[in-house]
Amino acid sequence: MSQRFPWRPFSSELIGTALLVLVGLSLVIVMFGTGSPMERLIPSEGLRRLITGFLFGTTGAAIALSVVGKESGAHINPVVTMAFWLFRKLDSRMTMIYVSAQLVGATIGSLPLLVWGSMGRSVFFGATLPGAGWSTQAVLLGEVITTFIMVSLLIVFVGFRRIRSFTPGIFPILYAIMVYLESPISGTSTNPARSLGPAIVSGQWQGWWIFWVGPMIGAFLATLACSFLAKRITVAKLYHFDSDRDGLFRRMGSSSRARGSTGSTESGNP
Repeated sequence: MSQRFPWRPFSSELIGTALLVLVGLSLVIVMFGTGSPMERLIPSEGLRRLITGFLFGTTGAAIALSVVGKESGAHINPVVTMAFWLFRKLDSRMTMIYVSAQLVGATIGSLPLLVWGSMGRSVFFGATLPGAGWSTQAVLLGEVITTFIMVSLLIVFVGFRRIRSFTPGIFPILYAIMVYLESPISGTSTNPARSLGPAIVSGQWQGWWIFWVGPMIGAFLATLACSFLAKRITVAKLYHFDSDRDGLFRRMGSSSRARGSTGSTESGNP
């Protein structure tokens, strides 16, 4: 019997990713776009990077806490979905649905950025590009390291029941630090969907593959490093862990446990 299409999680991931891109990249444009008053109000570029990272992370945290996050878990990032899939908290079908929603959402969320006009164009509408003077290897390594840190922290927080309710709270501080330190190198994407949207709108595709390969490698290495926590993660969510309107997450969790149990039994047979 064919499965029903999970419209609520799909639409929630689409809306959540669109909001992340729209709000997050509007912040980038306001802070760094030519003609913005922020350069006069906050002359220090480093301080503006710090504030932008904090507010970007706050946007992601707010989405996780919202009704959008309640429905889908607020991955809003293909490599976060990939990490849950590698830990068998999502099946392959749902993984593809989530990633599709995120890519479509990022594209839709980038379209209103055109309203910023010349100010937006001056920073390519927040597109992530290799930093001037940095080698391809350095830019790739920057994406690997920042994504590794982000996904590792996420896994640690959702893996322990006592602290998992604080998971959204890691993002404002984490991104404030990472954007401050690393954004001159790669722009601190850590999210292929976040990079895809403004690339489409601006037409800037320089080093585009880095913002797919780097985050994917970083997330993969994080799942390897934190694999001992896989069994402690009960659901593919960043918050609202006990909310499961249609029993979708429970079914996926049950099926993954069943596969693991079957695999263990088979490996024990002579």
